[in-house]
Amino acid sequence: MKRLLVNKENPNGTIVDFTPEEITEMENQEASPEAQGNILTEEKMQSKADLKASAKAKLIAGEALTEEEANTIVL
Repeated sequence: MKRLLVNKENPNGTIVDFTPEEITEMENQEASPEAQGNILTEEKMQSKADLKASAKAKLIAGEALTEEEANTIVL
């Protein structure tokens, strides 16, 4: 893997290889639970769609929304 290194001495930059330590750090960050939490699974997407549908049905019926349902509405 390569990256562009720019500094005062070389303002146009040079292409250098990542060190093995940098590669390991990037791989660890990609595998971290925080990084995995940002990936929308099909189950999460379906849950969000169901919540929006519930909020819409309640609005049409004039019923009160839960806070979670209200948070799905973007104005």
